[in-house]
Amino acid sequence: MAFASNISHAQNGFTLAGILARFRSHMERRRVFRSTYNELVQLSDRELSDLGLNRSMIRRLALQASLEAK
Repeated sequence: MAFASNISHAQNGFTLAGILARFRSHMERRRVFRSTYNELVQLSDRELSDLGLNRSMIRRLALQASLEAK
């Protein structure tokens, strides 16, 4: 019974390789979020307006970009 339990854990990503892959994926998404956020924050209100954006949208757009960067 323990053997079957170990197999199900390995399939769910509870291996060292799975943990490292999820960590790398998280760090990549975080990098995309930070770079997107920093680039948008540096724009003036006029530039944001030209893009059809406002300051309240920046965090959401950065999060969306990071989630799409899988």
